[in-house]
Amino acid sequence: MSRNRIIMVTIGIMFSLFLASMESTVVATATPTIVGELGGLNHFSWVFSAYMLASTTTVPLYGKLSDLYGRRKLYLIAMALFLAGSILAGQADSMTQLILARGLQGVGAGGIMPLAFILIGEMFTLEQRTRMQGLFSGVWGVSSIIGPLLGGFLVDSLSWRWVFYINIIPGLLAAGLVAYAWRDRIAHTDKPSVDYAGAVLMMAAIVTLLFGLLDESGSSRRWLMIGISIPLFIVLFWVESRAVDPILPLNLFGGRLFSTAVVHGIFSGWALFGSIAFIPLFVQSVLGTSATQAGITISPMLLGWVASSIIGTRILLKVGYRKLAIIGTTLLVIGAFFMSRIDSGVGQIAIMVFVTLMGIGMGFSIPSFLIAVQTTVFRRYLGTATSTMQFSRSMGGTLGVSVMGAVLTARLTSNLAASNLDPELISQLLDPNPVSGMVINEGARLALAGAITGVFIIAFVTAALALVSVLFAPNVDLNEESSREESPSLAGVD
Repeated sequence: MSRNRIIMVTIGIMFSLFLASMESTVVATATPTIVGELGGLNHFSWVFSAYMLASTTTVPLYGKLSDLYGRRKLYLIAMALFLAGSILAGQADSMTQLILARGLQGVGAGGIMPLAFILIGEMFTLEQRTRMQGLFSGVWGVSSIIGPLLGGFLVDSLSWRWVFYINIIPGLLAAGLVAYAWRDRIAHTDKPSVDYAGAVLMMAAIVTLLFGLLDESGSSRRWLMIGISIPLFIVLFWVESRAVDPILPLNLFGGRLFSTAVVHGIFSGWALFGSIAFIPLFVQSVLGTSATQAGITISPMLLGWVASSIIGTRILLKVGYRKLAIIGTTLLVIGAFFMSRIDSGVGQIAIMVFVTLMGIGMGFSIPSFLIAVQTTVFRRYLGTATSTMQFSRSMGGTLGVSVMGAVLTARLTSNLAASNLDPELISQLLDPNPVSGMVINEGARLALAGAITGVFIIAFVTAALALVSVLFAPNVDLNEESSREESPSLAGVD
């Protein structure tokens, strides 16, 4: 492509990344208010889970289809679905409508982020990617500041519905730029074959597993769904091992670098994105702040991610991806440990410091693994490999929100029962328009604080598991030209 087209696509990608960052901060800031207005606390995790469930199951499909049919068409479809879901979410009048709209939004989001990183991997060389990472991280930095503040302002001053409507303009701009400027280079010259059986089995297995984890109606149905997912996964692996062009090439997992990156993505995504979902709830309901203040609490996490990402990618080739990943994941563990120790007496500033450590850790480790995998994978697997890494983090985040939401509900019910408190008292903590002079029951506040602390303990455990996984990563000399010609798997298996 010409230089002008590359610039236009790059700007489109920047808008895509802006959307992704805004989504993670604005919606998290607004969710306590949304739940307080439309439903109860038992629906809290579903606002996140519906979105993450849909996006997680579709990520690998987008990556594989883009390898076969090109990036442009899939990107535009993904953006159209995301914007349609955003509009419907803003118009929702019940929790059911909101959750369904968030699901549609997630189907689109499952393509936007991985396709954005696939375009980056295809347009730029290794050295260019390390330089351009600062530009892309700068987008995260700007949106990390604007997102929580704008989200809090919209919730406090206008309506929570506008946190979804603000996606429309940057989404349309991104779609227009990519549609006009991008030119596909499809690797397959023969008629492409789509592994529909693998796609259906993978989505069925993941959806069944996550619905089992999310089910709150009773243990029998939950374990039934989880039990059904196990044979589905077994059949999936059997089908993929025999498919001509599998939706999930199992030979990629033969490389120790790729498999380590995927495991790290699952556990680190669980720790970080699971925490993001519940920090605004703690700050607003336990500490008694506004939605704007809750959004400000998250901002340092993403700013730390941005700053460390810029620094890390600049020194990646000198230090090595493995050392950066170890340093970053260690910081993630330290931040998660401090978060697991908070209680109702903690200050907002302390939480901001803890989450900043977590953000810095992700900024060092995630881009290191992404660049390493994109550099060593064979080019015709670039889309699949990139989307699978994105899938691993999304899967981890979905598991995190699901399991942590179930733990929150169970611990809160137990805490309220132990104190002989009416569960309806919790609704006072979530009320977006509290009655003037209303006295909040301190016992209910402590019960909720204790329940959320249990959630952060889980985040610490999974962060520690992410650190253990990094220790198995191989030392690989990142040489883009040689490794991409060597094999369809990955360099540095041993």
